[in-house]
Amino acid sequence: MGLWAAGLPSLNDRLDLGPARLGTVLLLISGGALVSMLAAGPLVDRWSSRAVCWFAGPFSAVVLLGPALAPNYAALTVLAVVFGLGLGVTEVAMNAHSVEVERRYARPIISAFHGTWSLGGAAGGAVTALVLRAGLDAQTLLVVAAVVVPFLYLPAARLLLPDPPGDTSASPAAGERRSATSLKWGLIALLGGAAFAGHLAEGAAIDWAALHARWVLGTDPALAPLAYTVFAVAMTTIRLLGDPIRARLGSVRTIQLAGLLATCGYILVLAAPLTGSLAVVCAWTGWALAGIGLATVVPVIFSAVGAAGGPVGRALALVTAFGYSGLLVGPAVLGYVAEASSLPIALIVPAVLAAVMALTGAPAILALDRVATPPEPVPVAARD
Repeated sequence: MGLWAAGLPSLNDRLDLGPARLGTVLLLISGGALVSMLAAGPLVDRWSSRAVCWFAGPFSAVVLLGPALAPNYAALTVLAVVFGLGLGVTEVAMNAHSVEVERRYARPIISAFHGTWSLGGAAGGAVTALVLRAGLDAQTLLVVAAVVVPFLYLPAARLLLPDPPGDTSASPAAGERRSATSLKWGLIALLGGAAFAGHLAEGAAIDWAALHARWVLGTDPALAPLAYTVFAVAMTTIRLLGDPIRARLGSVRTIQLAGLLATCGYILVLAAPLTGSLAVVCAWTGWALAGIGLATVVPVIFSAVGAAGGPVGRALALVTAFGYSGLLVGPAVLGYVAEASSLPIALIVPAVLAAVMALTGAPAILALDRVATPPEPVPVAARD
């Protein structure tokens, strides 16, 4: 994903897309992901997150070949949907597995997994910048990645948790109560609203940070991808530290602080063109703040789903689908607004939604804290 995001300016130049058509491509990717997410939830509950991860991970990398080799805009629109289908299944399967790991670990750990995802994004942006600086082709880099990355899944997949024999840690009645709690539509809607806002704000950085640097600030093509890299590095750092932060502050205060920082970050990005020679520094500072703020949002929301208990596949798929609706609507909306007015005007949308994210997520987490049934302690003999 990091290579894909950082390579968007090169793809735009190669196929002469423009903001509106590029926004449509991003919309189609998110649409394919949304469809496959809704299918992935029942698959995870039936076959286990481990089994789905084994298939979905390599598949999501191979299908990057489609957008990388697309000869024209028409072909790109079709191949973008296939790319999205692979991403959606992987998203649900790996996050469901992280919830299972956190349950066994018995303290916050999900943010660290999202930190490694962000680490990949930062590495992808840095590698793309180096490749372009060396005068090589970004298209070739994407093709190589699509061929090599599937093999990188294999050593990690071998270490996934074994399929659980069943939930024996609680009575059937308690399991039913936790499962029902996790699927209450009011809580799903609130968590989903926060996920929608957070994903749109994050997606705006992923899809438009490099383009903002190139189009609005006029930076060199080789330096433009570093705008996304700054965002990804900041997000990675905080996600790797996010579990102790959440343990100390609690989930509610964490998501409230996240909304505040992300909003301030976008305000700096919007103000960057007004700062003259400091425009790039101001924008990079804004993207860093946005990355810091958004870093813990998705881990906090997914952890809240897992805390409700019961099978997590369907519940997590619903919340994830809400979130990816932000990626589904966001790129197209931002692209069309940028086409009609300007990209800075379009970036006002994620700036506002960063604040909305905290306003909807905090009440949902408070409600889950009141009704969720805590897991029973593991017997001493089992721990030994």
